[in-house]
Amino acid sequence: MFGSPGPMELLVIGMIALLLFGKRLPEVARSLGKGIVEFKKGVSGIEDEVRSATNQASNYRPQPKSDSQSVTSPKFEPPTSEPVSASDSVDSEKTV
Repeated sequence: MFGSPGPMELLVIGMIALLLFGKRLPEVARSLGKGIVEFKKGVSGIEDEVRSATNQASNYRPQPKSDSQSVTSPKFEPPTSEPVSASDSVDSEKTV
């Protein structure tokens, strides 16, 4: 839908810039170029920070846990109460 401008669009943009800025057009273009360079430097600085952070995170190796800190699963303990039969639970619901 929105691609790069064609030759006619560039010509129209150039004519509008010439009408608006006239003799100051070289100065405006120079300052615009400096602004673009500064923007690219800022973006590359951010990219460098992200790369270094991801490299540090990928190089991180956690220390293995000692045997005293090893995780054990809980052991099965049989229930201490007597099992309730289905007929007992139905009778108790009817009396309530």
